[in-house]
Amino acid sequence: MKLKLLIAATVFTAYSFGQTLCSSGFAGSFPCNKVDLLSNLTFSQIGGVTNTQGNDCWGWTDPVSGKEYAIMGCTSHTSFVDISNPVNPIYLGKVVSHNNINSIWRDIKVYNNYAFIVAESTGHGMQVFDLTRLRGVTTPQTFLPDARYGGFGNCHNIAINEATGFAYCIGSNTFSGGIHAVNIQNPLQPTFSFGYNAQDYTHDAQIVIYNGTDTQHTGKEIFFGCNEDKVVVVDVTNKSNPILLSVFNYSNIGYTHQGWLTEDKKYFIIGDELDENNFGFNTRSVVIDMTDLDAPTAKLDYFGTSPAIDHNGYTQGNRFHLASYRAGYRVMDISNIDNGQMNEVAFFDTFPANNNAQFNGAWSVYPFFASGTILVSDIERGLFMVRLSSSLTTNEVQKGSVSLAPNPAADLVSLVADFDIKTIAVFDILGKQVLTTSFENSTTVNLDVSSLQSGLYFVKVNELQVQKLIKK
Repeated sequence: MKLKLLIAATVFTAYSFGQTLCSSGFAGSFPCNKVDLLSNLTFSQIGGVTNTQGNDCWGWTDPVSGKEYAIMGCTSHTSFVDISNPVNPIYLGKVVSHNNINSIWRDIKVYNNYAFIVAESTGHGMQVFDLTRLRGVTTPQTFLPDARYGGFGNCHNIAINEATGFAYCIGSNTFSGGIHAVNIQNPLQPTFSFGYNAQDYTHDAQIVIYNGTDTQHTGKEIFFGCNEDKVVVVDVTNKSNPILLSVFNYSNIGYTHQGWLTEDKKYFIIGDELDENNFGFNTRSVVIDMTDLDAPTAKLDYFGTSPAIDHNGYTQGNRFHLASYRAGYRVMDISNIDNGQMNEVAFFDTFPANNNAQFNGAWSVYPFFASGTILVSDIERGLFMVRLSSSLTTNEVQKGSVSLAPNPAADLVSLVADFDIKTIAVFDILGKQVLTTSFENSTTVNLDVSSLQSGLYFVKVNELQVQKLIKK
């Protein structure tokens, strides 16, 4: 659906729609489908220097202010960005890599308002940073970490079970690269919990208090690990006695890289980082049926629309959000996964040159902010803030068009549609509904926005997001 915006300058002004809206397949120079570009920060804008590259990203929402913050790993440091207004993000500062040793591999997770940072650099350990220190920062700073755990040196990745307060540091120089678990319930005094190397090296993992279909394991703390050439399921409830529940192998294994559970815990969707190159097929996501944790089975292989390599992917509701290197950020509808179906419904390509199977472009994605802002970290192009343009499933999309037109009266905006307008809702940048109005099936409506303060807003008509507005 294409939208037109005609708004009186005295009331609203569109924010760089020519560069940010996904229109006719592009948002500025970036190929796209149903994903709008809100902003992009280069490495020079987030504390980097010449030859800085990017890696992982994660997010934090301040429980006091509701502000959203992006956290991005770079070769030399970890950056912190206030994205409470994602079209005008504010770089707040960085924590430099321990001993100033660079690494392209840096990973961050958050627990209890602290960021926990590991890296593949000698002697790095795990840095701990109090994220509440970002409150009130007006000038970019170089922060010192608040604590550091030195029970390992280099470490490839970190996964945290926020429900229990345990960090699972994986791919370190201890326990053959297997689980190195740390109790972080007191974030400033992390302590060693246990190690597990029975299944060798773990590259990435998700750990949950299990509440899925396999009632035998309800309430247990379950570790789902991507272990290079297999997926392992381990009960880590008893830290002194981890129990291996199952090992899953699949066809055409290249390198079992990363995975994430669907919200109902029925499926584990993994990405294999080398299969596209090794076997020559398009981007493949392997879906594992976890209905029985003791005996997982293959559900389906989803093949994407390009030969690009998949990297980090996360589920939220009925969508699977994937960072796919040179193909950028891809969104799959998984609402019909029970019937063996996944479909790509949106994308934003951060590497416009091509979608070849090479290691450039989008490294990771963070789709969990309440506002709907989505982070995409790119190896060469820095940090992207994007947002899905509208509802994406077929039964959600309102057919027709709506335009926003000027009205002579101050603080009134006219909406003209080719369908009956029943409701209009306005949301602020944090996703909080600030205005709602109902109508009797009219195609033309004058919306009174006099109660709104200056700022960015999102407007929905009949539950369909149709436009972004800035009130001056």
